Amino acid sequence: MADIAAVIFDVGQVLYHWNPRVLFERLIPDDQALDAFLRDVVPAHWHFQHDAGRPFAQTSAERIALFPEHAAHIPIWGERFNDSVGPVVDGMAQIVADLAARDVPLYALTNYSAEFWPAFRAREAAMFAPFRDIVVSGEERLVKPDPAIYALALARFGLRAEQAIFIDDREDNIAGARQVGMHGHLFSDAPTLRAELATHGLLPAIPAL
Repeated sequence: MADIAAVIFDVGQVLYHWNPRVLFERLIPDDQALDAFLRDVVPAHWHFQHDAGRPFAQTSAERIALFPEHAAHIPIWGERFNDSVGPVVDGMAQIVADLAARDVPLYALTNYSAEFWPAFRAREAAMFAPFRDIVVSGEERLVKPDPAIYALALARFGLRAEQAIFIDDREDNIAGARQVGMHGHLFSDAPTLRAELATHGLLPAIPAL
């Protein structure tokens, strides 16, 4: 029997690529100006507020007040955010399909805005169809790597910590999962993940060449 019974995926940079640059590169064609806009006007720590549950209307109004010269650009983050998510990371759709074919329970735990998530999940319905449940940080107003969101996810999924492997591309998020007793896999690419899942008996072992 496998020592791990269920797989919990992060979404951004594990199942899907995420690159906010694509929202603005046609509107700000100068690379240096675009770099400055992404760094100073819509930085990662600002977006993290959406993942934690703050409404975009509030955060964008605050940002426009600070950077009125970008009043035309800042709203695009909210209007087109899901255009910055995708395509699927190479090999990950097949891993999800292979796990589902073996009836491995699949779940997701993602830092994602509650406002942006429903449209994205609907757009990617085929990918998420095998997932039994998904915890979204913006809906819970808890974010990784806070151990509380992992405990909430385990309770909602009906899993003991030692039954689950959590896959994320960030060291701090993996550390948060391990803090509550989950197994963790720091994601780099699909072949490495496939090999890890095989060691736990969740996928067939990869034949040696």
